[in-house]
Amino acid sequence: MARFSNVLIAILNVLTMLIAVASLASGIYFNFNGGTHCQKFLQMPLLVVGAFLFVVSLCGLVGSTCKVSFLLWIYLFVMFLMILGLLCFTILALVVTNKGVGQVISNRGYKEYRLGDYSNWLQNHLVNDKNWGRIKSCLMDTDICSRLGKEINDDAAAFYQKNLSPIQSGCCKPPTYCGFEFKNATFWVVPKTGPAVADTDCKTWSNDQKQLCFDCKSCRAGLLANIKSQWRTLAICNGCIFVVLIFIYSVGCCAFRNNRRDKYKYQRGFP
Repeated sequence: MARFSNVLIAILNVLTMLIAVASLASGIYFNFNGGTHCQKFLQMPLLVVGAFLFVVSLCGLVGSTCKVSFLLWIYLFVMFLMILGLLCFTILALVVTNKGVGQVISNRGYKEYRLGDYSNWLQNHLVNDKNWGRIKSCLMDTDICSRLGKEINDDAAAFYQKNLSPIQSGCCKPPTYCGFEFKNATFWVVPKTGPAVADTDCKTWSNDQKQLCFDCKSCRAGLLANIKSQWRTLAICNGCIFVVLIFIYSVGCCAFRNNRRDKYKYQRGFP
């Protein structure tokens, strides 16, 4: 068991180092070849995560194969913090995504979303004014609205029955309550009497294809609806990752104990 735990933790750390190298390579690639603002935005997180995983995995690899207890202790300490952090994030994700549902619109195949329906934490930390400029740039880079326009064109009946994604519903068209007239998926005419409702999103809407409703509150709400769905799924995945990390941590503890035992035998002159 002494050799098995050390070998197993070494193999696991080699695999983690390969993931770290891939993350570092992606970050460097985006640094030199990332054409869009969104791609460049991913550069720093990829570099930081890659460097962190590489250093931690190196500590675990050297500590288990060369029997350096100090490095293995650092590795186990960081693993414990990762397990604790994953648990806290999972609980946070379940709590902050408890509120917010799309509103069903009569005779429409899509739902609409309002920012006030979502938790204050998500509003203040994810889609605040400081972050929204970069998020909006990333959304625009995906051409999500222009693709919708090509799919539907000027068929109003097809558009009204289409199951739009939360981001398409919030960012690519004005809210239904504004009472705008459909011309095509991304071009709407304001009635001569003005919007049916004196709402900021109705005033923010623009037929400029580079503006549309990307500055609307409904767009931020659509993004939060998407995040809510993803975080709920992520919380389930985190449960599986939590079990794996506990397993790796347990094997690491066995390797650390084996290192201490071998060191004790060496100091006492045992073979």
